[in-house]
Amino acid sequence: MRSRDHLTLFSASGRRKYLCARELSKFLVAARNTDPATDAFCSLLAYTGCRLSEALALTPAQIDKEAGLVVFRTLKRRQQAFRAVPVPPDLMRALCRIAADRAPDTPLWLWCRQTAWRRVKSVMGDARITGAHAMPKGLRHGFGVANAEHKVPMATTQKWLGHSNLETTAIYQQATGREERALAARLWRNMRS
Repeated sequence: MRSRDHLTLFSASGRRKYLCARELSKFLVAARNTDPATDAFCSLLAYTGCRLSEALALTPAQIDKEAGLVVFRTLKRRQQAFRAVPVPPDLMRALCRIAADRAPDTPLWLWCRQTAWRRVKSVMGDARITGAHAMPKGLRHGFGVANAEHKVPMATTQKWLGHSNLETTAIYQQATGREERALAARLWRNMRS
């Protein structure tokens, strides 16, 4: 039976495993100061919550410019599944520029997993983000928390992240720190009314 340790936003030592809103913003600013390919890759991870391997597998054929969507082949499922996730217009333009030089079924980035991981870590360093959450998975978790913070319906978040089980998506409701304080402040304002 699989351990349920993956259903938490905290490490065994109690450290958060997600980037907060401020860190996500700093990460995106740092990514803009890199080469176009690295910027687009890092932005894709931050804006979609996709897994590193899902981003590396993205091809021009999976970019729907007209609808403003990217279609990921969802990993970690027994059966093949795809999911469409919206992206901001500036990211769509960057992806289309990269795709213009590729055959329809060729990955946008011809990097190995380690190269992609190192590029993300380098951008994290440039943004001065350190700790257990300063890795690609921290971006995925940060995306999930941002969805909860902005009241994106859990079913939509589940679809965008490619979770087969809503219980997995529900972990992002465990927001802490600034996110939890914002929720509490909203509650306190309503209590005073």
